[in-house]
Amino acid sequence: MASDRLGARDLVDLVLDAGSWSSWDVPPERDLEGGEVSEEYAAELVAAAERSGVDESVITGEGLMRGRRVAVVLGEFRFLAGSIGRASADRIVAAVERSTAEGLPLLAAPVSGGTRMQEGTPAFVQMVRISEAVAAHKHAGLPYLVYLRHPTTGGVMASWGSLGQVTVAEPGALVGFLGPRVYEALYGRPFPPGVQTAENLYAHGIIDAVVAPEQIADILDRALTILLAPRHGIPVTPEPPEPDPASLADVDAWDCVTSSRRPDRPGVRRLLKYAAADVVPLNGTGQGEADPGLLIGLARFGRAPCVFLGQDRRGQTVDHPMGPEALREARRGMRLASELGLPLVTVIDTPGAALSPDAENGGLAGEIARCLSDLVTLDAPTLCLMLGEGNGGGALALLPADRVIAAQHAWLSPLPPEGASAIVHRDTDHAPQMARAQHVRALDLYRRGIVDRIVTERPDAADEAEAFCQRVGLVLEHELSSLLARGPGTPGERARRYA
Repeated sequence: MASDRLGARDLVDLVLDAGSWSSWDVPPERDLEGGEVSEEYAAELVAAAERSGVDESVITGEGLMRGRRVAVVLGEFRFLAGSIGRASADRIVAAVERSTAEGLPLLAAPVSGGTRMQEGTPAFVQMVRISEAVAAHKHAGLPYLVYLRHPTTGGVMASWGSLGQVTVAEPGALVGFLGPRVYEALYGRPFPPGVQTAENLYAHGIIDAVVAPEQIADILDRALTILLAPRHGIPVTPEPPEPDPASLADVDAWDCVTSSRRPDRPGVRRLLKYAAADVVPLNGTGQGEADPGLLIGLARFGRAPCVFLGQDRRGQTVDHPMGPEALREARRGMRLASELGLPLVTVIDTPGAALSPDAENGGLAGEIARCLSDLVTLDAPTLCLMLGEGNGGGALALLPADRVIAAQHAWLSPLPPEGASAIVHRDTDHAPQMARAQHVRALDLYRRGIVDRIVTERPDAADEAEAFCQRVGLVLEHELSSLLARGPGTPGERARRYA
């Protein structure tokens, strides 16, 4: 577990620019005469203030972080174990509402044992008010970023600790719902070790990273650089010079399929490395699932920000094909794009979704349907890149978009050509023939109006990985800046291209 616990003011000094902190706090109001605060509890409050140097379990205010104005809510564990009572809840809600009114990004750093037991149910129900205030802040399109500290449990973890658009945690931090002491008292046995740790939450896709306090300013600054990038007034970049698709070499469909399967073909990781200006990786669904077959993150191409969802060819293997968890991760990205008003970029590059009992039990078909529905109706600009293989419903789930671009050798098919051959010819020998007959190529899809633009491969992306990725990046930058200028399309417009 984390040992050298930082106080709230220590974290202010560590994360914010020197001398920039300004408190928003006013002295807490307590009903000392109405019987709500007993003499014993009043004495505890006085002792807690003397011990911690603060007057409540949270402090709030604003400051500059790398020159950027931000609002901050921080827990203080030395004040009654960071517990949340009515006065501290009032303070949190006031700070969240003020940051929303002033259009500020909000940084939260909870540390708490949960609801203040001395106040009981009236304190417990404050989770509702706090959650509503955070939801309104996010609904206003403003960033809400969370740093979970050691320990964060109970009602704090179950409200403002779990609502971040980006959530990271302190190394070794105890993070969970029911504190281990309570569990042991209730059930007569210790809580299983290694579960309520930051590292375990990361492994299960609940948080995005485990970050030391000294690195917090760096990751928050990178995230806010993308999240606060202008949505309006970005100049539309010049259209990259690309040959007219009608003049492209008529590469055989089967050659496209085999090219897309080359192990040295660049995937989403090399695309981001060579083409993106900024990248902040995210992790999992935030709800206990993660799949290495999907890369989710925040990114910028040139000056254009986006939420990025890419099927990762490196993370998909025969033993671990892309499962329904990956599509639930994708839907998290769609929600983020909607909340933040950011364009969404999806990248198709998959040999196909998992065909297994686990995938069926995990609701794979339903997740494909929900991805299609969410994408078609998303209230943010959308851009799809067909980068390589595009096999089956797992590929189709990321296709609907305002604009669709494709690498020259990318393809899309309801089944791999071998599978189609098995159905039609009862063998796999006719796979090349089926690829040709099913019009799977990017060029075929361009001619049908499904693809808007083709990025050439010279002669194959695997032979010119860096140059190819940079060309794709210029196209993404142009398309994103154009989409930001005109806004999202309607569901009808998005569906019409397939008519």
